[in-house]
Amino acid sequence: MMSSANEIGATPAAVEAAAFDAATAAVQAALAAGARYADARVVDRRHESMTARDGDVRTLDQTASVGLGVRALVGSSWGFAALGDPAGDAEARATGARATAIARASAAVPGPPMELVGVPAVQGGWSSECLEDPFAVPLAEKAALLTGVTATMKAAGVAVAEALHQAWDTRTAFVSSEGARIGQHVVETGAGMHCLTLGDGETQRRSYPAFRGQYGTRGWELVREIDLPAHADRIAAECQELLTAPQCPSGDTTLILGGEQMSLQVHESVGHAIELDRILGWEAAFAGTSWLDLSQLGSLRFGSELMNITIDPTIPGALGSFGFDDEGTPATARDAVRDGIWVGVLAGRDSAAVAGLPYAGSVRADGWARLPMVRMTNVGLEPGPHTLEEMVAATDGGVLMEHNRSWSIDDRRLNFQFGCEIGWEVKDGQRGRMLKNPSYTGIGPRFWQSLDMLGGAAPGEWRAWGTPNCGKGQPGQVGHTGHGAAPARFSGVRVGVRG
Repeated sequence: MMSSANEIGATPAAVEAAAFDAATAAVQAALAAGARYADARVVDRRHESMTARDGDVRTLDQTASVGLGVRALVGSSWGFAALGDPAGDAEARATGARATAIARASAAVPGPPMELVGVPAVQGGWSSECLEDPFAVPLAEKAALLTGVTATMKAAGVAVAEALHQAWDTRTAFVSSEGARIGQHVVETGAGMHCLTLGDGETQRRSYPAFRGQYGTRGWELVREIDLPAHADRIAAECQELLTAPQCPSGDTTLILGGEQMSLQVHESVGHAIELDRILGWEAAFAGTSWLDLSQLGSLRFGSELMNITIDPTIPGALGSFGFDDEGTPATARDAVRDGIWVGVLAGRDSAAVAGLPYAGSVRADGWARLPMVRMTNVGLEPGPHTLEEMVAATDGGVLMEHNRSWSIDDRRLNFQFGCEIGWEVKDGQRGRMLKNPSYTGIGPRFWQSLDMLGGAAPGEWRAWGTPNCGKGQPGQVGHTGHGAAPARFSGVRVGVRG
């Protein structure tokens, strides 16, 4: 029986050896059954989450799973099979053979010829940096943190105060028929808090440090750095003040967005749009297809010259970082948009080959029981030459909005509407009165072409925000993505959208 890393007495070395044995057996069996290519992943994952509300712990979930996922390629068709906790080589081999059988059945209806973009067959490994193991921090300490900040917010008079933390520890053994043998160990951690106030037919919300918290491929040191207790009183006070703040006005104006909201803007209107499987029409679930046309790659103006978007899984500590994707492709940084021109996509080995592109590196799966697919890594907006202070000072009239509250975007990732938690009037170069229910709408390329100032020049303005809940695929998969962003200014944007 292959042992889990959570079993008493199991050592990481023993788990790794057993995992590679199972993955190797599965690949060998897939080839013997007739696959022209095969790869296998054994994934061993622990997850912990804790929530608190109004000064009390409400939930504590601790889970562990280990399993084998195998891909096999027959003709131009993939087959995938998975098995939880395989008991030795015989079960692993049966899983590999089953993946080939599924691929052969799919190949009965042949598709266009397909090859795979070449990648080096690495034999090595990678681990994320973790200074403080989140699973070693006592539960009592975590509970004290979450109950403490929610009690502070509740005492300030809000209706509901909530906080949470999550942590994942994932060990993966990857083997391919091309000779790759890769081990990875990734620790991910995050936390956040929010509060709600109730008024006359309305609810207001304030969050810190982001709508769903902040996450990264780091240890508990990330939670200590965001320092939830230092911000609990402030967000509770702002939440209550929103009840009596004036409504965000309606009309076309200058819009300044905070860095956290910019991270979601990148995720929704750029990240999903540049997923190659969506562009090719292979995938449409959850986030729809894409308005982008491959014939315009390298020439289409996506945004202003200030818009530089990178695909970079090598950023230390960002949530979308890794050493190798789930096809064994080494992590590499590349441009998606450079000086406003669309120049790159998120691709896998098969989709890149079909599109005639020379690179892959953006394929991941939600654990061992899911087929790897094109996913965002760290898709971020590079910092610009301005500061938030300079943007406000250069604005005669406009609105500054921070922290996402709601979002809506069409199935081509083109037309969008976002609501934010809080806004401020900007008048004559000064930040003025608080505004409630701020919102804005736009059309992707038109919006990005209106980008006329971009922050990041001041220390701490640019930040790699983590999104731990990106949904895609059927059956559904949850992806962990990162989005570097700083405050930005846009001209002529419709704000104060109602309904």
